[in-house]
Order: sequence, then C-alpha cells, then structure tokens
Amino acid sequence: MSIEKYMDDKLKEECGVFGIYNYQGNDVARSIYYGLLSLQHRGQESAGIAVCSTEGPLGNISYHKDMGLVSEVFHEAELSNLKGNIGIGHVRYSTTGESCAKNAQPLVLNYLKGTLSLVHNGNITNAKPLRQCLQKEGAIFHTTTDSEVIAYHIAKERTNKSCVEDAILETARKLKGGFALIVMSPRKLIGVRDPLGLKPLCLGIQNGNYILASESCALASVNAEFIRDIKPGEMIIITKDGIKSDYSLCQKERAHCIFEYIYFARPDSTLDEINVYDARIRAGQALFHSYPIDADMVTGVPDSGLVAAIGYAKASGIPFSLAFQKNNYIGRTFIKPTQDERESAVHLKLNVLEKSVNGKRIVLIDDSIVRGTTIKSLITMLKSAGAIEVHVRICSPPFLYPCYYGTDVPVSSQLIASCHSSEEICQKIGADSLGYMKIEDLSQMTQDLPLCKACFDNHYPV
Repeated sequence: MSIEKYMDDKLKEECGVFGIYNYQGNDVARSIYYGLLSLQHRGQESAGIAVCSTEGPLGNISYHKDMGLVSEVFHEAELSNLKGNIGIGHVRYSTTGESCAKNAQPLVLNYLKGTLSLVHNGNITNAKPLRQCLQKEGAIFHTTTDSEVIAYHIAKERTNKSCVEDAILETARKLKGGFALIVMSPRKLIGVRDPLGLKPLCLGIQNGNYILASESCALASVNAEFIRDIKPGEMIIITKDGIKSDYSLCQKERAHCIFEYIYFARPDSTLDEINVYDARIRAGQALFHSYPIDADMVTGVPDSGLVAAIGYAKASGIPFSLAFQKNNYIGRTFIKPTQDERESAVHLKLNVLEKSVNGKRIVLIDDSIVRGTTIKSLITMLKSAGAIEVHVRICSPPFLYPCYYGTDVPVSSQLIASCHSSEEICQKIGADSLGYMKIEDLSQMTQDLPLCKACFDNHYPV
C-alpha cells in the first residue's frame, strides 16, 4: 500500500502515453523509458513498453509491463530485450479496472488479421454496452479495463476494413468519453484524440523521428522538438512514408479538462497552446483579486500549489517563501501498520520549515480540497510550528460532482464541499479564512479555452 493511498485528498489522472517511430531502424525502448519517466506524475501504479521492428516479421511485438514506478519496472535487462524501432509506453493510475498486473498496459492483442498493441488515457463512458456487445459475440475478456474493450472493437472492425487505421477510426466513432489512444501495428503508429479534447496528446520530432505523447514535457526528455497538439477528433497515422491525418471526427464543440491546468500536467508542459506554468500564475493572481488578505508570507503546498502561490505573491506584494520541505524518498510501498500512523501520513511526506513560518500570518495555496484530510493536517503542522494565522486559498472551485472521463473525483458523498459550506469547511480544517477559485475565473486562467468543468458545475459534455 503506497503512502499516496493514505494521503487521498489529491486527485489522480488515469495515465500517460508515449509512442515513437524511428526511421533509422534504431531501438526505441530507452527513448520510451525516458518519456515515461517524464510522465510518471500521471500514473504511479504500473508501467509498460511494447516494441516491434518495422522490417521484421509481421506480428513480432515484444513487451514488458508490471506494477510499480517506471524505474522499478525497467532495468537494463528489460530494456535490452526490447528490440524494435517502433514502440509505445504507458504509465497507469487506475480509475476503471482494479490495480493489478493484468490491467497494466500496453495491451497486446493477437487477432485474425494480425497483431496490435494499444495504450490509452481516459475513461469510456459507454464501455459497458460495448463490452456486452462483444461478449454476446463470444469475446472473452482478460482484464476489467475499458482499454481492452477498445482493442477488441478495433480487432473486430479490422475484419471488415482494408487497413488498421480504418478499423481504429470506426471504433473511435463508437466511443463516448475522454480518450487519447496510441495504437501500434507492426508497420504503423497511430494516435487518436477524443473529439472534445478532454485528454491531451501532442506530436514531436527527434532527428526526423516522430513522437506522440500525453505532454510536451515528455518530448523535452528525449530532446525532441514540439510540433503541435493533436487536434480533438484527429487521427494521425505515422508510417515509413511519413505522417498523415484524418479529421473526420473533428467537431466544433470542445471541452478540455480544466484539471490538466490546475494540477495534472507538469508546469513545464504546454497543452493546447496554453502554457501550464503561466496558467497557474494567472490562477494565483485571480485568487488574490478575489480574496485579498493581510499576511506576512505566501506559500504553496508542494508541489501542487507552488506556482499558483508565486502568482498570488506577485499580485499581492506579499513575499513568497517555502514553508514545507518535501521528502522525495518515501518509498511507494511504505506500509504503516497502525491507524495512528495512517492518520499522520502527511508528516512523513512533508516537514515544516519552522524558522520560515514562526510568528507569521500565512497564505497557504493549494490546487484543491477533495476530502479535507491533508489540508487540515498541514494547517495543524503550520500552527504547531508557530504560525499565527493560516489563510487557505484554493486554485479550483469546490468539488461537487464526480468525473466520468478519467479522473478519480469520487462520488459526491465523499466530497467535503458537497455537504458543507465554505464556512463549515474552513472551520473543519482549522483555517482562519478560506477562498476557492471562482468558476468564472477559470476562463481567465486558460485564456478562454473551451473547458470541461463538470466536477464543479454538473454540466457534462458527454
């Protein structure tokens, strides 16, 4: 059981995907490994890589996947055994399907017309009827994921289509929800993004070799140049002849996930032409204008609130300072055997810098409050270290509704804001004041990008 499971007041993204086509015939496993390391924040439960050679026998896909962090799953022996110039990789946090080795990706599927491998980020809201349709036709599923449902439908459509990209396109037409897919056939690398743009996917180039990734930070990790975001609804096909795109699923309506900008994406990424660092600076500035306060210092919860805290400090003129030292070396399999230790898990992850906070009135910035457990512990720690006041500012509106598109926002009954007012939450967590981001300020944060804000306003785009 990981320490993060006990510090469950943070949302998790479902996963990150990465794919590369090397035209020089060089092995790509190590490049995928480095890309996945840069996407580790998007999923820490399992990791996997699948590769094949475009010059080798058809269907010759080799892969390795297991539970754990990227650095735990892959060592020199595993990477050396993965031979191929085309490949895909995945890091997973489970929002559908239990957390176990059989649900790790990439999925590798042998079917009547060949072999394919698939990695998927997102949730398919109509996965159940799609699964039932296949089961009636005799399909036997080996995982509990909607990703396997997608793979089986591609295989089914391939029996009636002249090429795998047509089968993928026909399958994508059936899918509802959020998805970024990378599919590898023995000769092609194909990326597809849901028509609303709920899940991110971008294109890069490295020495003439094309790369697909969830975030641009993963491109930088392999010295690749960012080309552009894959358009919502676009299918991009990478072959030995280069790249081409199909835009038949594209539509006018968009609904980009707001939480990519609030929390999920790394600050050094740019998603749909919005720089994440700049967006979080604007969020902090908006928080100050909505909820100014007299204070001695502004600080952020590592790492999720730090950039917005800088924005709040810039707008307010109050000095920014660190209040916590993060312990980056707590093992993900660290086990706490007693209830008392579980309740104090946050103390194992963060230590207060007492000299920084003693005698200060503090503005504490974080990205969200889900259940309220972590922020309450942090406030207690700050006041125990001598903080006079702690004023909490949150870079998202109150969470009121669950997410169905690949983010683990829990059911409403587990969301503290669904059954308590802001004043009640402030009292429960021990803050001296509490201010949430105003929902109308989210557009300012993302410069009028069309957004999915369903977890805040109950307006679901699918």
